[in-house]
Amino acid sequence: MARYLRHPDVLWREEDDSRQQALAALEQGEDAAEVGTALLFRDGLMLSLNLLGAEVWKLCDGRSANEIVTTLLPQFEVAEEELAADVAAFLAELTTKGFVTHEE
Repeated sequence: MARYLRHPDVLWREEDDSRQQALAALEQGEDAAEVGTALLFRDGLMLSLNLLGAEVWKLCDGRSANEIVTTLLPQFEVAEEELAADVAAFLAELTTKGFVTHEE
């Protein structure tokens, strides 16, 4: 089972105001998927993350995709299968772009 780690050369910051905006939108039942709450920088590449992406990123500390999903499931009102698919796709994108590494 792959365990995901943030690449040590990635610089990142969380945007507190945007995070609060996204959380407020979710509390009101609105879609916050387009609100960027964190930024990643590596080798001239910048990636803006929404709330879910930022939470996944923070959990790339040696956890497996299943462990990440289990941790996030109580925080987001979404079916487990949908969350698992979103997390898997996002981890694949982060890996391809070199923002995370994984160990088997």
